[in-house]
Amino acid sequence: MKLTFLGTGTSFGVPVVGCDCETCTSEDPRDRRTRHGAVVEIEGRRLLVDTPPELRLQLLDNGITSVDAIWFTHMHADHVHGIDDVRIFSVKRGAIEAYVPSEYRDALTAYFRYIFDDAVQPPKGSSKPGVRLNSFDVGQPVEILGEAFTPLVVSHGTCSVYGFRVGALGYITDAKSLPPQTIAALDGVDVLVLNALWFGRSHPTHLNIEEAVEIAESIGAGRTYLTHLTHRVTQAELDRKLPEGVSAAYDGLVVEID
Repeated sequence: MKLTFLGTGTSFGVPVVGCDCETCTSEDPRDRRTRHGAVVEIEGRRLLVDTPPELRLQLLDNGITSVDAIWFTHMHADHVHGIDDVRIFSVKRGAIEAYVPSEYRDALTAYFRYIFDDAVQPPKGSSKPGVRLNSFDVGQPVEILGEAFTPLVVSHGTCSVYGFRVGALGYITDAKSLPPQTIAALDGVDVLVLNALWFGRSHPTHLNIEEAVEIAESIGAGRTYLTHLTHRVTQAELDRKLPEGVSAAYDGLVVEID
């Protein structure tokens, strides 16, 4: 199994428009963070995690030429607004299977009616994304790419976000807290992905770095990668300060998982 981080930034991205802070003006390419997205590859087939606004550019930068399935974590703009960029794949090979939490299915179909309403057809000679929705619920494994993906729910302020566990990989983004059942389901993972914004200051809907590290230690993951990072930290600072076993992901990072 292989995990590729397409985007590791928050909804603002890094650099932030109009900002001249140390991170936003950094010459370290790892400090340039597009909006959240990732690809899980299993035996040559790929699951896309979310469809961020920069998806087309992310796919080009990482040499991703095919996508076999999509997992939507939730409905926030930085996680879904790039959905039209999967059109190239459905034009080539037909509808792509997409997996969405049951509670967000109606919202997704209404928001992107031009995609999901069969009564809306593109003009002759043009196209629209072909996406076939499959609903999932917490704790009920879904077979994707020939493997069992177990949906895991976390709190993100007033809404829920759905990560997953597949084999030795646990993937959580946009969490403020993890309920006991999610922590239990992540027991024994080799690779854990967690969101984290910055050092110190608390946030109402996201983990800060100290909170994420504490959760990672309680789970006992072999390796933890932090994502959804802000411009308030540089990659170099994270490299210096994070404890052993915890690293900051960056756009384009590839992690091999046994």
